[in-house]
Amino acid sequence: MKSQNWGAIFDWDGVIIDSSKHHEESWERLAREISKTLPNGHFKRGFGMKNEFIIPKILAWSEDAAEIERLSLRKEMLYRAVVKERGIVALPGVEPWLRTLGDAGVPCVIGSSTHRENIETTLELTGLRDCFSAIVSAEDVMHGKPHPEVFLKSAQKIGRSPEQCVVFEDAHVGIEAARNAGMRVIAVATTNPLAELTDADLAVERLDQLRIEQIEKWFAR
Repeated sequence: MKSQNWGAIFDWDGVIIDSSKHHEESWERLAREISKTLPNGHFKRGFGMKNEFIIPKILAWSEDAAEIERLSLRKEMLYRAVVKERGIVALPGVEPWLRTLGDAGVPCVIGSSTHRENIETTLELTGLRDCFSAIVSAEDVMHGKPHPEVFLKSAQKIGRSPEQCVVFEDAHVGIEAARNAGMRVIAVATTNPLAELTDADLAVERLDQLRIEQIEKWFAR
């Protein structure tokens, strides 16, 4: 199969899966466990950001690095428990689009602020492991979005320059990170309404509404 000269980078939560309820529940369980309160609107404000930012800056639970790490790891353990209890599936249209990209020879990589173990757990449950050649996760980066580090490292994983990549995102902070990386970006209207995603090159309700030809023209030699 001939490989395309461009690559696809996928955010995880809100693009491949809708894990918002699972994450919200895990924050609530953690808050109950440690007798802390959650500020109103905390979940939407922190969506797409690393726990290391959320815990001190949005929740104001701690400024101590060791305690932040402990709380972060515990939160993700609770998240995986919720996923296993409730199950999780890929968003509508995701698998057909990933298979289309694979058939066309487009290398795909996950670039997310999600913890690797969370991604690995869900890849097993959804059966999508073979769709991705690599993963860049929270453990691989120092800077959270809108810093472009996660997407720049993802491009390296698939041997593409930033100008040869398209990012699939759902959150404004992720769209900004893709822009900061010098990449094209397609937004999916899972977290935000379609009308509010004008900061992306293209926005769709679901991924299988896309056609390869729409993207190929961006990378024509």
